[in-house]
Amino acid sequence: MLLPRTAKMLTTKQPRAGKVGPATENVDPEKEESCHAKRSSSSPQGGPKKRSAFGDITNARKNQVVAGKKEAAKAAPPKAQKAHNALGVAKNNEINLKKPTKKTPPTEPKVNPGPEKPVSVQEPKPPEERQVPAVEDIDKEQLGDPYANAEYAKEIFEYMREREEKFLLPDYMEKQTDISGDMRAILVDWMVEVQENFELNHETLYLAVKLVDHYLVEVVSAREKLQLIGSTAILIASKFEERCPPCVDDFLYICDDAYKREELIAMEMSILSTLKFDINIPIPYRFLRRFAKCARASMETLTLARFLCEMTLQEYDYARESPSKLAASCLLLALTMKNLGGWTPTLQYYSGYNAQELHPLVKRLNFLLTYQPCDKLNAVRSKYSHRVFFEVAKVTPMDMLKLEETLTSS
Repeated sequence: MLLPRTAKMLTTKQPRAGKVGPATENVDPEKEESCHAKRSSSSPQGGPKKRSAFGDITNARKNQVVAGKKEAAKAAPPKAQKAHNALGVAKNNEINLKKPTKKTPPTEPKVNPGPEKPVSVQEPKPPEERQVPAVEDIDKEQLGDPYANAEYAKEIFEYMREREEKFLLPDYMEKQTDISGDMRAILVDWMVEVQENFELNHETLYLAVKLVDHYLVEVVSAREKLQLIGSTAILIASKFEERCPPCVDDFLYICDDAYKREELIAMEMSILSTLKFDINIPIPYRFLRRFAKCARASMETLTLARFLCEMTLQEYDYARESPSKLAASCLLLALTMKNLGGWTPTLQYYSGYNAQELHPLVKRLNFLLTYQPCDKLNAVRSKYSHRVFFEVAKVTPMDMLKLEETLTSS
């Protein structure tokens, strides 16, 4: 009964943990580091991410190596196993001694490649050799603003420039037998007061004046209906531009109940049908704000240019000017009056006009500012004489000869 017990003990004998250690030390350190790296992978949230498939693969590979070493140690005789273990320890010690020599020795001095340094390192160019872009991208600062539409601003104003050709006004006063240019000026002066009393946007005023002009191109009207046309044009423009437009009763009130409600609604239908409901007409005010942004003009300079542009609304001679060219000329005159420089390449790029094209219109605007009487139709002047508008209407106009010299030298 003793023999089977001894045999059972021999067959079930397991090698001690200390004897298995040298076999595991023969594993390549780089492979072992890679295995640890795979097992210790973590998720972006900071906690360890469990990936059972990859863990099983790497553990299986390591277990196969360890199991193979165990079987070799179990099959070898005790003396051969001791000799093998001794050789393994000696070999590992030799490998550990040679490890620092395999890596880049920190004690070796670094060779400084003298002739190759100028080739690899690019020295900065002198300031005079650097090329500064002449045209500035004025929309890049507002690319993140969803209300600015900076991504489409350039295309929008190019489209407006194309539509200008469609809405150029002819000389329609020749066929108006009962209306003159002076009557039109009185009407526009009254429309400026309405815009100020109702606190409407300036775009609403400019669009309303355009609606009156384009309607009178197609329809011959009597002077009694002129105020009705003007008030109805403000109503239509308010619906197009304002967030909360005034109601019909408000416009009947400002006309001193000279017209009935049915007449105002009928005139609204007449204007819209005559213009074929195409009332998105380019106006100088939008171009003026765009060009002032190109010039990085201050609010006071922009207000002065707005004052010059709004004065032209009453003048029939300026009604046939291109809105973009009129806006550019008003801004150039305002910049010249403030001694803020001339027409920059950025302004020329975004406006499409060079300085020489604007000089004749700039001189006409300065003449209008100088010789327009202040005691007649002074709604615009009194409006821009307020502190809110920096009292720009009180600015002294430039001398015509000095303006000529400034424009020529710039």
